[in-house]
Amino acid sequence: MQELDGDATDAAGGQGRIDYRGVLTGIRVLDLTRVVAGPLAAQTLADLGADVIKIERVGDGDDLRTLGPPWIEGRPGAPEQSTYFQMVNRNKRSIGLDFARPEGAALLRRLAAESDVFIENFRTGTLARYGLGYEDLRKVNPRLIYCSITGFGQTGPYNDRSGYDYLVQAMGGQMAVTGQPEADGGIPTRVGVPIADITAGNNAAIAILAALLHRQNGGPGQHIDIALFDSQVALLMNNIGSWLNARAPLPRTGNEHPTAVPNGVFECADGFVLIATFNDREFARLAGALGHPEWAEDPRFLRSRDRLENRVALTVEMNAVLSTNLRAHWMERILAAKVSCGPINEMPDIEEDPQLQARGMFVSMEHPVTGTVRLVGSPLRLSETPVAYRSAPPLAGEHNDEVLRQCLSLSAEELEKLRAEAII
Repeated sequence: MQELDGDATDAAGGQGRIDYRGVLTGIRVLDLTRVVAGPLAAQTLADLGADVIKIERVGDGDDLRTLGPPWIEGRPGAPEQSTYFQMVNRNKRSIGLDFARPEGAALLRRLAAESDVFIENFRTGTLARYGLGYEDLRKVNPRLIYCSITGFGQTGPYNDRSGYDYLVQAMGGQMAVTGQPEADGGIPTRVGVPIADITAGNNAAIAILAALLHRQNGGPGQHIDIALFDSQVALLMNNIGSWLNARAPLPRTGNEHPTAVPNGVFECADGFVLIATFNDREFARLAGALGHPEWAEDPRFLRSRDRLENRVALTVEMNAVLSTNLRAHWMERILAAKVSCGPINEMPDIEEDPQLQARGMFVSMEHPVTGTVRLVGSPLRLSETPVAYRSAPPLAGEHNDEVLRQCLSLSAEELEKLRAEAII
């Protein structure tokens, strides 16, 4: 496997020559995934040092490459780039490969024989038609960890259905608990980020790391089956728990927490602020910070269940107080009382947030077409094996020759023949 020493940007955002040994250095990953969940899982492994080879359609590549606007304008004469694609594909090398043809499938099997992890998100059974299913590849590499990410999983009555994030949010209960209350005219609402995709991608990365540890301890490779539907339902937490154990569905409550009060959006003189309390002690401190310590002794607000029953009355009183001064004033007082409080940030606020800047959460990388691409950094912080940002998201097929020469020792003549036949 390739060494990963050299110029890189570390997780703190600094540039320089660092002796980087990612915890997954020496691990080769074949990433056959598209859109969000699979690419995110592979990017996480790449951030941790794995050599991730992204296998894409010849020509167009990953579907996410064409999803826009908005776009990042390229250098003069260069194609524009999808902003969405950039978020889940850094630290990878890309090759275009038509594995629907026997010659392409044979190359992919050879790559799998030399790899540690294989990630795919095709509809159940698709890759087996080309001799690239788990049972096929384990014959050429018993140590291979083969991760399948689908909408509904490899088994069950829905296993042949396609499933995208929005659909899974609907079927998996997320939209049932998100949005304004029905009594206020609210309708079921999706979460504004692809939460099912993101969770499934994170689950895939966790499972792959567990399988690598199992293999390191003497076990064989294995098949990992990750479903967006499963991942979404597992996110329901107290909402599904209240139904399973008390047959009490929690209704949509908009910006209000279904059980903790006060916990929601309140209006100050110059805008909104989020205040969150989860116990009676925090509420007492909040009441004091707002200049009304007597609220903590008021029978309507004494206990959490009392505040839940009298949520509207408490909200009216709090807004009346908060509206008398600016957000900065109230945030200073509330935070000093050790109560959670913060602004409703827009994207420009997030970019300029001093905490995120101090944590190195935004990085700039050199890109072959756009010149520079700005990315959200990894949230993983490891003291001994830090994340490093080695390369910007690749162009489709950018590393065809490099990968096939390095991994399969193909000659220039062999590469040219594959190119002429549109296999790569």
